[in-house]
Amino acid sequence: MKVLLINGRPKANGCTFTDLSEVSKALESEGIETTIFHIGNDYIHGCVGCGGCKKLGKCVFDDRLNEVIELAKEADGFVFGSPVYYASPNGAMISFLDRMFTAVPNLSHKPGAVVVSARRAGTTASIDVLQKYFTIRNMPLVSSSYWPMVHGSSPEDVAKDLEGLQIMRGIGRNMAWLLKCINAGKEAGIDTPVPETPVKTNFIR
Repeated sequence: MKVLLINGRPKANGCTFTDLSEVSKALESEGIETTIFHIGNDYIHGCVGCGGCKKLGKCVFDDRLNEVIELAKEADGFVFGSPVYYASPNGAMISFLDRMFTAVPNLSHKPGAVVVSARRAGTTASIDVLQKYFTIRNMPLVSSSYWPMVHGSSPEDVAKDLEGLQIMRGIGRNMAWLLKCINAGKEAGIDTPVPETPVKTNFIR
């Protein structure tokens, strides 16, 4: 089983990488393979709703997202990590996820978790934004013993946030447990729910 962890911070080895690494180590200790993918600090185009990905099987904007599309097809679970900018995830991460959730098929019933890092505040608002990507695609949400956040202005600061790091390890263990339960269910012949045909209501009459 594989979990893809996406680092949305421009700095590859900063605070967000530190908390994702703690999640990754907990997953690896439970026998789950992990990959931490850094979206980088190049320009990330926002989704323009062109529908090209449905025809091409990839995004029309050829940046690092198309690498993730291939990795996501093989992943059994996901963890999104973002720094907090202006009480929100950073803009590149939002643009990246908008396009990812438009272009990647078959995300349903794959568990997801989020982690955020901040110097002080804006964390819960950022968590709310990131978790909504999972809840629109039938994806189980993995939690821990408290809000999934760490605090600090540097990786060294984050290393001192003992409660935050404990929460990260909890996410990893809970993700591993859920993946094993899902796998056991498949082996026992328990199928995933079959979705109804989508119905869209237009509130403007």
